[in-house]
Amino acid sequence: MWFFARDPVRDFPFELIPEPPEGGLPGPWALHRGRKKATGSPVSIFVYDVKPGAEEQTQVAKAAFKRFKTLRHPNILAYIDGLETEKCLHVVTEAVTPLGIYLKARVEAGGLKELEISWGLHQIVKALSFLVNDCSLIHNNVCMAAVFVDRAGEWKLGGLDYMYSAQGNGGGPPRKGIPELEQYDPPELADSSGRVVREKWSADMWRLGCLIWEVFNGPLPRAAALRNPGKIPKTLVPHYCELVGANPKVRPNPARFLQNCQAPGGFMSNRFVETNLFLEEIQIKEPAEKQKFFQELSKSLDAFPEDFCRHKVLPQLLTAFEFGNAGAVVLTPLFKVGKFLSAEEYQQKIIPVVVKMFSSTDRAMRIRLLQQMEQFIQYLDEPTVNTQIFPHVVHGFLDTNPAIREQTVKSMLLLAPKLNEANLNVELMKHFARLQAKDEQGPIRCNTTVCLGKIGSYLSASTRHRVLTSAFSRATKDPFAASRVAGVLGFAATHNLYSMNDCAQKILPVLCGLTVDPEKSVRDQAFKAIRSFLSKLESVSEDPTQLEEVEKDVHAASSPGMGGAAASWAGWAVTGVSSLTSKLIRSHPTTAPTETNIPQRPTPEGVPAPAPTPVPATPTTSGHWETQEEDKDTAEDSSAADRWDDEDWGSLEEAESVLAQQDDWSTGGQVSRASQVSNSDHKSSKSPESDWSSWEAEGSWEQGWQEPSSQEPPPDGTRLASEYNWGGPESSDKGDPFATLSARPSTQPRPDSWGEDNWEGLETDSRQVKAELARKKREERRREMEAKRAERKVAKGPMKLGARKLD
Repeated sequence: MWFFARDPVRDFPFELIPEPPEGGLPGPWALHRGRKKATGSPVSIFVYDVKPGAEEQTQVAKAAFKRFKTLRHPNILAYIDGLETEKCLHVVTEAVTPLGIYLKARVEAGGLKELEISWGLHQIVKALSFLVNDCSLIHNNVCMAAVFVDRAGEWKLGGLDYMYSAQGNGGGPPRKGIPELEQYDPPELADSSGRVVREKWSADMWRLGCLIWEVFNGPLPRAAALRNPGKIPKTLVPHYCELVGANPKVRPNPARFLQNCQAPGGFMSNRFVETNLFLEEIQIKEPAEKQKFFQELSKSLDAFPEDFCRHKVLPQLLTAFEFGNAGAVVLTPLFKVGKFLSAEEYQQKIIPVVVKMFSSTDRAMRIRLLQQMEQFIQYLDEPTVNTQIFPHVVHGFLDTNPAIREQTVKSMLLLAPKLNEANLNVELMKHFARLQAKDEQGPIRCNTTVCLGKIGSYLSASTRHRVLTSAFSRATKDPFAASRVAGVLGFAATHNLYSMNDCAQKILPVLCGLTVDPEKSVRDQAFKAIRSFLSKLESVSEDPTQLEEVEKDVHAASSPGMGGAAASWAGWAVTGVSSLTSKLIRSHPTTAPTETNIPQRPTPEGVPAPAPTPVPATPTTSGHWETQEEDKDTAEDSSAADRWDDEDWGSLEEAESVLAQQDDWSTGGQVSRASQVSNSDHKSSKSPESDWSSWEAEGSWEQGWQEPSSQEPPPDGTRLASEYNWGGPESSDKGDPFATLSARPSTQPRPDSWGEDNWEGLETDSRQVKAELARKKREERRREMEAKRAERKVAKGPMKLGARKLD
């Protein structure tokens, strides 16, 4: 039986990449790139080939091999594995590049920043301090060839071949025998008398001065060149001069050298060094310190090296979220660092964290994710969105915090292209229907309509036919003026999705009703839309062969179509909506939310109706719902309908001071009592989950938002419009249709749900009965509210819960 000897090199779990060596340690070592056989992860392999007749060098190499295995420090080259045979020595370390090669590459790419050099030198000095102060070891080989740089830009001290004990045991320093290394020896070593007084660190600090000179000025030609600092920064020159002084006694200890350089105004006193020092000790920092650090980190990332952000900051951010409970504060720097990653790295490192964040119950986390979704949505695949993201996002539609509801609606513009049939056409439409009809915040109802107009082309043909007309018709009856404008613009933006019959029989009647709207902005948009649809109908009437071309998108399958670029529309929401919600969140004493986002209360009997208040515009936005007046004398051409895709839908403003809001928005303590009373009329008393499809219960359009009010009689001598002869044979007996513009009509028909279009005229008696029942119900509700307030007032006093009893 034959027994074959195992080859240790072949069985070694690491292998050399067949390339020429990159360089090596000063001495007999050669540096090669390598990889782990099992995973392919990159490593560096230092190889020493044993040669006959070189016993002294072999002993030095074996001593270095032993030092690598026993010395562990963050600033010393990290040992991973090793192999020792009769023919060779292999030392496997983390993947590194010699400092000389790294500096040359960075000079070709634009040069190395002083921030990076300051931290690199900080690491080398810290390694020397560890060796001499903690281990009583003299490195004896500090030079450019003994320093290496890892993938994060961190400097590591290597070259452990000639290290010896500072206590004298084990003999003196080993002989180098290499002229290139001997030029870094301090001048006192040439004095063999031993009369020179020096410290144990004196020689290494001289060599550190040589390293500093080489980093800024290139290879050191001779020791006399050290007298000229050259390009060394002025803040470092005084400390450099201490290192290369002729008197070894005054050369500072490495620890003291660090303190001097980190003093205010020193070379190592900067944000980059401070950030690195904090990251090294982040595990022992207090939670409040971590929060403050991550909040300020994103401001500094632009000035930091890209490799440092990818390989050092990013792992710390991920660890802080995973194990440190850092929360939403890591999101901003996390996404900022994510810009430096490739698509594959983003999928591996960022996406799993983002998916986990969506399941968080932290409101600050959820709203920041929604606000910054545009930065990572392109990396999310459809299965992940539908199974792991969307089920958590939809909870935001039911949140008591209006800012979260608003951001959830806006996020649908980015998620819609990736949603499947059930989530988009069933689940999402169910939530949109409830928000548009029952949400107490006018801006959120408005944004729901806007978003529906943007994603209309993604819906299936049957859903479009069933939902769009009813949804936009409902929006035109909203008491919030911006919502009515959104309904008109929704019709216009989806004009290619309606048949000619629907345009003539369902859409135009609704738009015509808005031509006498109290708000001029609504009337302007209504007239513009009417002209657009009439132009389309007229063109088909003139040439019936165009019908097929005009209706080609009506029954087409859902596709990006006009909404294909929706993901890039950063400014889709109506003007002022985010700022309105922010006002509710901040609850400034000088802010009156009821003036902007709460529908106006009906005018009491006998009081003149005030003029309608226009929707305020934020000072930072130039595009508003009121568009510029078009030239009335200019004829509309046949392509007028196509211009609606470019309609100005406003600009998106980021929600402000979200973290300052209270945890429980359901109390409504920061919202004025007037807004609660005003909104109570159209809020449904049923839970939102109870019935998603029936809108005939409380909260219907006839009950809370349309109440008749008395009108101010015209001045004496004023003639009504109906009294004039407008060109007909006789004057009309009908009243002036513009005489009641100060209030909305009290009995407007509406679709009962998005799935049923009810445009037949309702009987007058039925409408009166419903209106009467609605008024009675509101009166009962008002009395109940007053009774409850009276009870609360009685309960207040010195004996209420938590109050101290007075003697």
